[in-house]
Amino acid sequence: MEASKPNIIFFMTDQQRWDCIDRFNRHIKTPTLDKLAEQGIAFSEAVCQAPMCVPSRSSMMFGYYPSQLGVRTNHGGLYEESLLPSDPLPELMRKAGYQTAGFGKTHWNHGERTAEPSTRGFDVRAVGLARNSGHYERGAVMMDDVEPEGLRLYSEETKHYGGGEENANGYIGCTSEVPMHLHRDGWVAEQCLSFLDGGLDPGRPLFLYLSFLKPHAGFNVPKEFEDLYDIRDIPDLPQPPWDDERDTHLAATDEVSDSSRRQYLDKKRIWQRMTPEERRRTTLRYWANCSWLDHYFGRALERLERQGRLDDALIVFVSDHGEMLGERQYRFSKYCLYDSSVRVPMILAGSRIPADRRGTLDDRPAELVDLVPTLAKVAGLPRDPRLPGLDLLGEERRAGTFCEFHGKGASGPVSIHSAPALMWRKKDWKLILYLPGAIEDAIQRVGSFRGELYRLSDDPHEWNNLYGEDEHAAVRERMTAELLMHLACVWAKGPFFYDRHGTEALETKFAGTQPNA
Repeated sequence: MEASKPNIIFFMTDQQRWDCIDRFNRHIKTPTLDKLAEQGIAFSEAVCQAPMCVPSRSSMMFGYYPSQLGVRTNHGGLYEESLLPSDPLPELMRKAGYQTAGFGKTHWNHGERTAEPSTRGFDVRAVGLARNSGHYERGAVMMDDVEPEGLRLYSEETKHYGGGEENANGYIGCTSEVPMHLHRDGWVAEQCLSFLDGGLDPGRPLFLYLSFLKPHAGFNVPKEFEDLYDIRDIPDLPQPPWDDERDTHLAATDEVSDSSRRQYLDKKRIWQRMTPEERRRTTLRYWANCSWLDHYFGRALERLERQGRLDDALIVFVSDHGEMLGERQYRFSKYCLYDSSVRVPMILAGSRIPADRRGTLDDRPAELVDLVPTLAKVAGLPRDPRLPGLDLLGEERRAGTFCEFHGKGASGPVSIHSAPALMWRKKDWKLILYLPGAIEDAIQRVGSFRGELYRLSDDPHEWNNLYGEDEHAAVRERMTAELLMHLACVWAKGPFFYDRHGTEALETKFAGTQPNA
């Protein structure tokens, strides 16, 4: 094994709020992640680059912003292997000499148009879904290949949860009667543990990717994790002093998409009729999902320690985006640029963390696109100067964090793509610029853009829009200029950069002279 290359352990969840680890919420029981935070670096200001699965994960895996990739909604995806803008993370690790093992969700969407889609760098692959789900990858073990009865039982329990398990029934959930190992995430975890017991290559460092489908709804939770929580200890969610969203990018989304508006109102009517205890039960089950996955991460770390793979290791934990969980008058899921949706938990831990940074809280503006350059450097790969991300283990610091939102997207006889909404976030302030309506005729309407400005230090729930107030004009204009210049610099570099000097023009440090003509 190459002594210079640490094992890289990448843990990931789906739709886990930034505040749903014990480090940031005393109510949450996540002992494994809490231990990682105590021994590593917890990033308190990390955000995703798009508040939904496919663009967020594609952005994270390739290291580019969603609009650079062209994958902006869950109906997108990079389908052609010959046209990828760069190597995705698992392929980078494979080229760096790692044994690459991927267990669970990637959500590339490349199975939509390809019968035998690539694993994109994974040597070993297992996915807790059916072969015909659109998530099959070449050579992957699919759950219905080896455990069809378990997948049937899970599907039967969740059959009334709707698309993505996100209707009202999915968020109400239940105490699951399906054995844990027959849940999709349970099966994936067991596949990972079996691999760690007998599939490791002693001659190569390990890149292990373990990625779960939950705590994303549905909330059918194993009883032992539901029992960790007392309903009397669950706080009520604070609600704003207005009944309906007005003059925000979220209201504009509702105006573009009738189906999105209907889905919201259906849940709102149900939650308004609930008792406070019934509403808290949803929060309890969401937290219990977080605790359940934390349990599996702990089991994987025990196996890795037993195999000696943590003696020299970097451990990553992250989620792809957050969850509104009933905020803003009973909004659920993601699909907006508010903090509960865009902020993500992010931890770097393991023996490769410098001693003076262990147990620290890092408040730098961090993004999911930072993971590719960070891990590539740890693996000994050259830096790709086209990427917008920074090295999280270095001292680099950006002025703020960026996230983009292009509406939910739609399928069926009418597919409407919203005009974009863009976020620029600092620790104390957040700016959102958006253009109401669809993208089709947006160029003719750019003068009709609108904005939101929130002073997060005083208004963490983002209820009081200060965008139009004269006393905050200087903050508004400064953040607008930073956002526009940030995007101009990002788009000027990649993903395709044609110059007769190649990417050397992006790598030369300014020192008073220019590269030779």
